[in-house]
Amino acid sequence: MTTSPHVLAGEQLVLRFGRTAVVHHVSLTLEPGRVTALVGPNGSGKSTLLRALARLHRVDEGRVTLGDRAASLLDGRAFAREVTLFTQSRPAPQGLAVRDVVAFGRHPHRRGFAGLSVADRRAIDHAMRVTGVHPMADRAVGELSGGEVQRVWLAACLAQDTGVVLLDEPTNHLDLRYRTETLDLVRDLADDHGTAVGVVLHDLDQAARVADTLLLMAAGRIHAVGDPFDVLTAANIAEVYDIGVEVSVDGRGRLRIDPVGRHPARSASSIREATP
Repeated sequence: MTTSPHVLAGEQLVLRFGRTAVVHHVSLTLEPGRVTALVGPNGSGKSTLLRALARLHRVDEGRVTLGDRAASLLDGRAFAREVTLFTQSRPAPQGLAVRDVVAFGRHPHRRGFAGLSVADRRAIDHAMRVTGVHPMADRAVGELSGGEVQRVWLAACLAQDTGVVLLDEPTNHLDLRYRTETLDLVRDLADDHGTAVGVVLHDLDQAARVADTLLLMAAGRIHAVGDPFDVLTAANIAEVYDIGVEVSVDGRGRLRIDPVGRHPARSASSIREATP
């Protein structure tokens, strides 16, 4: 049976920094039309795992496959036409306009020093529109805020127009509106374009909202995997994060996760009583 060319999988991956293993025999599969979210505490191996899937971190044991092929056998340009990775660590290029930075995403599709094709320009324009950066297309990237630069790089990734999209904390540094719109965009990629999406998120409520499959990681291992409602239980979260939580379902059928701190949450009545 032939595997879809846009299925990206890691099989029994062991990943190290120097001699220290940080991911231990983890397997996962990203499938077209589905969003897989990776969650877990800091240092649990989420981002390292995503980078290994993107061939940016060495695989010490196991293998990464794209469709029926070992990912390591593809040349860099061929792999980049199929898989893109959004990371937070990209700089704000000085002296370049937003449109020029978004155009970087078309590099795997261009030949030599050829100019932008009609397809290139269409992909760039679409990526800027769906990420909300089109109105600033001619502005210098160096003049933008951190959140705006983040959206510009997200647009560059989308302009790459790949069947697999990997996103490392794409909502970090974004305000309420753009956090919401980015999560909607993640769902659009899967639902409307059949893209296989892997996304690292710290916010568990966001992960529950956007994911079809959720991997809860701890100390470089998968603690639980499956439907978000099955994975994000109070027991699982308390064990992995070492904090008590209350898990409920709101009136719209969405998971709500409330950490239990040392101080009780303020209620509307307590706020009114405290108001002179």
